[in-house]
Amino acid sequence: MARILSLCLALGYCAAVLVPPPAHGEQSGEPELRAQFLQLCNLAGAEIKAGTRKDPFFVESYAVRALCAAYDLTGKKSYLDACRVWSERMVGFQEKMLPHGAYYMHYNRKPGEAKGGWYVADSSSIAMGVLATSVRCDGAEKKRFLNSAKTFAALVMDNYLGKSGGVRNGLWPKSDDEWWCSSGIFGSLAFLLYDETGEKRYLKTALGVVDWLNGLDPNQKQPMPLSEMGPTYPMYVLEAYSAGLAHLKEGSDLRKAALTRISWYLDWIAKQQSPPPRERQWAADVQWGMKFGGVPFHQYVYSHALSDGHNLFAAADRELASLGGIVFTKQPGLTQLPMFMLLSYAERLRPGAVYQNTRRRASLAH
Repeated sequence: MARILSLCLALGYCAAVLVPPPAHGEQSGEPELRAQFLQLCNLAGAEIKAGTRKDPFFVESYAVRALCAAYDLTGKKSYLDACRVWSERMVGFQEKMLPHGAYYMHYNRKPGEAKGGWYVADSSSIAMGVLATSVRCDGAEKKRFLNSAKTFAALVMDNYLGKSGGVRNGLWPKSDDEWWCSSGIFGSLAFLLYDETGEKRYLKTALGVVDWLNGLDPNQKQPMPLSEMGPTYPMYVLEAYSAGLAHLKEGSDLRKAALTRISWYLDWIAKQQSPPPRERQWAADVQWGMKFGGVPFHQYVYSHALSDGHNLFAAADRELASLGGIVFTKQPGLTQLPMFMLLSYAERLRPGAVYQNTRRRASLAH
């Protein structure tokens, strides 16, 4: 399968928003997926707006990005309102954080404290939620949220970029080296900031991250390796590739290496999805296995780019159905599994919305 994917990836990539979903998707359970998505959105939106959840904020950020897509899909203002309240909460904490520009993660270092752990990876996820909200806002509020994400990015780019192009994980006691998770998520944020602002410094940083990830062997010895983290690893690493492949020049060595890496991760994912969700090496309703919920997002992204996209699309649909068998057997509780699934539903039902930017929204409106 890896060889097939490599050949298909070599055909190139188009932004998902410009390519319609595979036609068969309209016939394969979309009403049920939409109903499940909006049911989870209603639950997540209410809880996030109320501010009563105990999760780390990076978990909420995935729901926020999905709620932004749900707003695009339905026009339902309550979805955007929940994102606005959450983003304002994040910015309010950020304004009191040390170092300047950091986000409070809802654990470890608190606003006003000058000691304690603080991590680029989780904070990059928060920044993407704030940025996604900014894209849907206007005026001073839009500027406030965009500036928040830019201030965080400046903190990372000034202090935590490694010499090889990867990203260090901030004030993390495990390691001060460039790391796969912080690199994958911050790389995605950098591409999205470039798409939103046109500022080349973000593109330069993001391309450096891709180059570093291209040289990363997932099986090498490293902090929190693939063998330990399972689906968590590709879900986060593929963020940088999925957000940025359109910016890799056709025929370039950087792009060719990226395509090789992407095919490897997609092949690994296919093998892991083969057993039923609770019978996998990483059970889908336990700890790291809950990240299986976010993996179909990437399969849907590449289903719009590859010549065998129908197979990826169908695999992602099967995975969402299997995971839904866990989540919807009773009244859903918003564990990490459905919170990450929200991002996958969003890409399935509103292709391109998760990686949306202001200029593209304006062009679609006209």
